[in-house]
Amino acid sequence: MFQRVHPSVWATAEHMGKRHNMTSNTGLVEILGMNEKFTFNPKEGIDNPVMAITDDADSVSTPSPRLCALKREEGESYGFHLRVERGCQGHIIRNVVSGGVGACSGLQDGDRLLEVNNCYVDDIPHPEVARMIKLSGNQLCLLVLDGEKYEQAVSRGQDLRSLVSAHKVEDCKPPRLCHITKNPTSGLGINFTPLEGGKGRFSVSVVPGGAAEKAGVCKGDHLVWMDGASVSNLTHSALSRMMKKCGNHITILVIDSESEKSYMRQKKPILPAMAVPHNLPHRTRKLHLVAGPDGYGFLLRLEKLPSGRTFHVLREMDSGSPAEKAGMKDGELLLEVNGESVESLTHEEIVDRVRQSGQQMSLTTITLQGLEFYTQLGLSPLLFCEDAAEREKESSTLTSAARCSTLKEPDGSCKPRHCSLQKGPLGFGFNLGCVPKYPGTFISQVAFGGSGQSAGLLVGDVVMEVNGQNVEEKYLEDVIMLVKEGGHFLSLVVMDKTGYNKMKQCDTPTNDITNNEQEEDNYEISSL
Repeated sequence: MFQRVHPSVWATAEHMGKRHNMTSNTGLVEILGMNEKFTFNPKEGIDNPVMAITDDADSVSTPSPRLCALKREEGESYGFHLRVERGCQGHIIRNVVSGGVGACSGLQDGDRLLEVNNCYVDDIPHPEVARMIKLSGNQLCLLVLDGEKYEQAVSRGQDLRSLVSAHKVEDCKPPRLCHITKNPTSGLGINFTPLEGGKGRFSVSVVPGGAAEKAGVCKGDHLVWMDGASVSNLTHSALSRMMKKCGNHITILVIDSESEKSYMRQKKPILPAMAVPHNLPHRTRKLHLVAGPDGYGFLLRLEKLPSGRTFHVLREMDSGSPAEKAGMKDGELLLEVNGESVESLTHEEIVDRVRQSGQQMSLTTITLQGLEFYTQLGLSPLLFCEDAAEREKESSTLTSAARCSTLKEPDGSCKPRHCSLQKGPLGFGFNLGCVPKYPGTFISQVAFGGSGQSAGLLVGDVVMEVNGQNVEEKYLEDVIMLVKEGGHFLSLVVMDKTGYNKMKQCDTPTNDITNNEQEEDNYEISSL
């Protein structure tokens, strides 16, 4: 069963359900009534109305989020629903099952969800937040705020992102997921030493220049997880037996000792979903396609794999077609269309999603070997995705600092950068910030593995243009509206903060960066 994929004669505009706070806030609480004349009456004591107002304001000004760590068995539910409700703001926790996983972790009906696995989600669309929870697997770390306190904070104009940052009194580095391939002469280049304080705790030592060190493992790291299994209940001899069975490679989750202590103090689990990947042999790829006169130029076929499972497979890319130009490879498995999982969709439903995309779309794919790799680890392949277009532009090992250095002029100053983004599981994968009551916006947070990171966005970048429109003198709420109007695709012109400030001091005009827009034509849908 197969279908040649063509664009539609029409495209459906996405209804954006994303909530935004359209007010630039200082995060300060105004105490009312403090200028009123007041004569102390000892009989009234602390029940005096002015003092009561101050106490209430203080309690509202510092609401405290709660960290909830959830762990379920295979096939078990987390025991709660995540909803958006008319007339209410935020992602709302509902229907918490008494005695269930969610309730035992501390979730309460009406809580608002602020973070999923250390990623701020209050301004991310609901379907993408739900997807993040699903991709986490059987362990999940949620940061929530009591519903009443959330509504009070929003009504008083508090910056919820700053509230979350204030909650994190300790600065932790994320764990690292490292894939180590055995060197023919020096082996894996890694050893584990048991730590005092019971079984299941191991320190890492590496051979300088060996396979483990090259894979991102550092001396003194602590081992959390190996080949999909937690080591928390393993003895040193059991771990040694695992090592002997690993063959020519292992995949381990490690974290530096100080960050591990911080996680333990906060009673926060260390999960692969939080990790920075190093040296992984397989990654899902996001392909961006713009339709040509003859469609996208590939076949979509439903095939049965050797495992017995059926998948939608990409086949027969036409020479010079949009599919070939996007980097599509014969035999890749289709995982998503425009950020939507196709796992539960029929062949006809997938084709319908493509038709609704209009003249451009994105596909998330993986090789059969890649799918098997993540299946053996018990992880979703969608946790770690790379943008095929960006992959061609830069090496996969290029760091953020290196990205910036490649954009520097001979005099050392940075120039504006054009970043094209496609909405994915993490939305566009970045958050915007502003100086309260002043125009201008900047990148305040970049989600790991998101479109923003793939496009090269860096925290602190000044946003100069959104979809071809200059926004340097626009306020945050206006910039957010422009982003929403762009639908699935977003074009940004950004600049390093230091370079931007220097440019403004010198009153140097910005570089004019434009997109070559392709004319939109209508094509017929046809099948083979």
